[in-house]
Amino acid sequence: MPSASPPLLVIAGATATGKTGVSIEVARALRDEGLPAEIISADSRQVFRGLDIGTAKVPPRDRAEVPHHGLDLVEPDEAFSVADFVRHARGALAGIAERRGLAILVGGTGLYLRAVARGLDTEALPSDADVRAAVERRIATDGLDAAVERLRRLAPRLASRIDLANPRRVARALEIAELRGDAPPPPPLGYAGPIAWLGLRLAPASHRDWIGRRAREQFDAGLVEEARALRERFDPALPAFSAMGYREAWAVLDGELTLAQAIELDARRNEQFAKRQATWFRSEPDIEWLDAAASPRERVLVRARELAMAARA
Repeated sequence: MPSASPPLLVIAGATATGKTGVSIEVARALRDEGLPAEIISADSRQVFRGLDIGTAKVPPRDRAEVPHHGLDLVEPDEAFSVADFVRHARGALAGIAERRGLAILVGGTGLYLRAVARGLDTEALPSDADVRAAVERRIATDGLDAAVERLRRLAPRLASRIDLANPRRVARALEIAELRGDAPPPPPLGYAGPIAWLGLRLAPASHRDWIGRRAREQFDAGLVEEARALRERFDPALPAFSAMGYREAWAVLDGELTLAQAIELDARRNEQFAKRQATWFRSEPDIEWLDAAASPRERVLVRARELAMAARA
């Protein structure tokens, strides 16, 4: 009977560091060698259907070649929590184990990576629909800054552990703080199979260049039209659309920004987001960091093969 926890290779890092491309290259190589490798996306925006260009979602041609999980799970107006992601990921991991494969967990949403690869007990955190609704109403009325200030008063330790620029994270943290105060989180349960953490990063100047290039490519690929179609179907104030690029694209449609201004603003916001991600990852132990500009594929492939061998031992 195969374990429900296959060997797991984590590829972490900030936005626009080439994680997706490397994961697909490595998975292809492993599958060519006869090792079924599958990818689990750990991106809190790629779970939403229709948010394709703006979240740099893996295109269908690559998904047809390498199985992917964690994509297109819910509509943009549906709630989706880290606990939902963990349940999905555990189901995917069980299937990969049955196929005697290797799982590659890749993304920049640090909480998703930590929850799966460190084994956070997400079910142990309290939730209450009425409290959450009240929190969200206060954020809508008073704004995010007021919510952050309230969180810092109620639960300073909890506030120090989350992305305070993310309205959904702040709302969830306030919900937890209202229900259990500033108690420390449940200890991680660990991962039951062989695991390795790798990270991709860039020198600051190179990272700015990569972020700027990707912003231009996304607008060239039709981000404005994607944003138009989404706004016709959904409320643009939904948290799902806090993903970079959509609000800038709507500003182009409304004549508030030129295309060049929207691209520049999108890139600046992504640079700020990348700094917050880097701060998060500095708190994660045991990550082997690789230079994304120095062809990290071979080192990633070596670690993947080592994990596969450890699982067979």
